[in-house]
Amino acid sequence: MRVLVTGASGLIGSALCDSLLARGDEVVGLSRDPVQAAGKEPRITWHPWQPNLERPPAEAFAGVEGVVHLLGEKINQRWTDEAKQKIMATRQIGTHNLLGTIAGLAQKPQVLVSQSAVGYYGDRGDSVLDESAGPGGESFDSEVVVAWEQAAREAEAEGLRLVIVRTGQVLDADGGLLGELLLPFRLGLGGPIAGGDQYLSWIHREDEVGILQWALDTPEVSGVVNATSPNPATSKDFSKALGRALGRPAVLPLPGFALDLKFGSEFGRVLRGGQRVIPKRTEELGYRFRHPDLDEALRDLVG
Repeated sequence: MRVLVTGASGLIGSALCDSLLARGDEVVGLSRDPVQAAGKEPRITWHPWQPNLERPPAEAFAGVEGVVHLLGEKINQRWTDEAKQKIMATRQIGTHNLLGTIAGLAQKPQVLVSQSAVGYYGDRGDSVLDESAGPGGESFDSEVVVAWEQAAREAEAEGLRLVIVRTGQVLDADGGLLGELLLPFRLGLGGPIAGGDQYLSWIHREDEVGILQWALDTPEVSGVVNATSPNPATSKDFSKALGRALGRPAVLPLPGFALDLKFGSEFGRVLRGGQRVIPKRTEELGYRFRHPDLDEALRDLVG
């Protein structure tokens, strides 16, 4: 299969591309700096794209059967006005521009797998949320996800099979939440965040990649699927499990004001909340998790 991946150089995108290439697929990437990208990953065919400003070049889609759309400005940062504009634009305008090119193609891809996030559900306490739950957030990240999904639904009007993948916290020792926590936990300075009762909907990197490929490959899969472990954990339980995986104590809590100092009060409030998300539809459609258990997943990643 020839697959076009946006966000191919990111944490999830690079892992997905490695997996696609390993199984013999051809991979096309879009980048603001294709020369630099090719220097880092020459196995991918790179094309230029400024997602907020233009549609990607039509020639990038030659022979492409499937598109995986992962591109988005990182959300784990201080939400200044400038940052919020970039976070929203890369997802909303970038997705609209991507589909603008696809709409004009004589030979369109068959499927678009579009990234989303469990922030869609908002902070719902300990309520169990599956794919049928509606949007429940009033925070900026929830607004972004709703707009992102709405833009992706333009694919359905073009006759593409659309899969929207609502992803939780992807666990990867090289980055993301786990990457940030490893050093303090290894030093014995780790513990639950902001009280520890909020739920964390997590997923092992291999299952995130696995669900994206499964969605790409499986004609019966369309609509929304959750990319989260069947076993969400509270922040307190997650901290204890990470401490066990590292053989270190995990008793020093991170107070809420520390989140505000690092990320600002608006994003800090979001981090003190959480979602208890389960992948009901994902499993009903046939995906089998490789790492559903938190202790095993963390041992696999850091042990």
